[in-house]
Amino acid sequence: MTSKTIVALPGDGVGKIVLKEAIRVLEAAGFDAQYIYGDIGWEFWKKEGNPLPQRTIDLIEKHKIALFGSITSKPKDEAAEELLPGLQDQGLVYSSPIVGLRQHFDMDICMRPCKTYKGNPLNFIRRGPDGVIEEPGIDAVIFRQNTEGLYSGVEWSNPPENVYAALQSHPKFMKKFGDIPKEELSISTRIFTKKATERILRAAFEYARAYGYPDVTVCEKPNVIRETSGMMYKMALEMQKKDYPDTKVRNTNIDAQMMWLTKNPENYGVLVSGNMFGDIVSDGFAGLIGGLGFACSAQYNPDTGIGVFEPTHGSAPKYADYPVSIVNPIAMIISSCMMLDFVGENDLARKIRTAVAEVIAEGKVRTYDMMKLPGSPDVLDKGAASTGRMTDAIIEKLK
Repeated sequence: MTSKTIVALPGDGVGKIVLKEAIRVLEAAGFDAQYIYGDIGWEFWKKEGNPLPQRTIDLIEKHKIALFGSITSKPKDEAAEELLPGLQDQGLVYSSPIVGLRQHFDMDICMRPCKTYKGNPLNFIRRGPDGVIEEPGIDAVIFRQNTEGLYSGVEWSNPPENVYAALQSHPKFMKKFGDIPKEELSISTRIFTKKATERILRAAFEYARAYGYPDVTVCEKPNVIRETSGMMYKMALEMQKKDYPDTKVRNTNIDAQMMWLTKNPENYGVLVSGNMFGDIVSDGFAGLIGGLGFACSAQYNPDTGIGVFEPTHGSAPKYADYPVSIVNPIAMIISSCMMLDFVGENDLARKIRTAVAEVIAEGKVRTYDMMKLPGSPDVLDKGAASTGRMTDAIIEKLK
């Protein structure tokens, strides 16, 4: 095993806690790595006016691989109010540093696996024939286009004259909004490119082929959003016919897909979506496997080898100040397993995943969310495991 250098980005709130626990697990499993810590998040926004300093970008550029905790994001006006006095009234606008990383490094492939852990009391259940309670096994992997669509940041309030003039050239705009003063308009664009759409579709098809999934589901809304969603679906059909004839293409609308999640989630394997709908459907599947405490993700650029691995939960600042942390570290730990897979340490990844699965199946150590308790410090008195105790239990299974 060759020693690796990993950029550790704790970020905000509980991100600082769960990242530390994931590194403990990696070290206990025998992963030989040096961790270099980078600055990112709300603290640096407040004191520097930049939540993603150039020095952090340089670290990732050099070392390629990063583990990321979580960040705090707030609305524009509230964010501006928290800047140090010397930075206020300078026109600084907060933007998400994780979105900034995705776009700067063109990490357009986002993969979010959602897999049932046997014995997890939070697993989705339903009532079957004759009232029998069923617990379907879920094994879904969502491929989310990560750099375009509604998250690309091409938007305006009171659009400039040239943008307004372009909008006026569209007859539907004139019919619906032609008499609205432009200062009363706010516009967010949804832009898909063929290049990026082809890359995310190919990533989904390749994964389905490699891991034996029979189909790829395009989860968009082509019956209404005809140009962007329609382009993705059309390209998927063409790609399947040309390059993946043994893999079927399924088409679901995002709204119907969310309904079907609570009816037959086991029928879905590999799904692919644009940025917004991928975010939505991955959170929907995460809810079926226990919530965001179990939801991991990878985002990467296959050409440069740059990848950032993170849980999909937020910074939950309320929990960060508890004397003993109660948050569930599993999402961060499984995200670190995705990092291990990315750098070729597949055996170590399997070892850690097996340990996590054994702890969950055994049921002796459960964090407050797994016990369905409200998140408060007294959950430890009710038998819930602390963050550290859950990590300890996983490490014990590695021995």
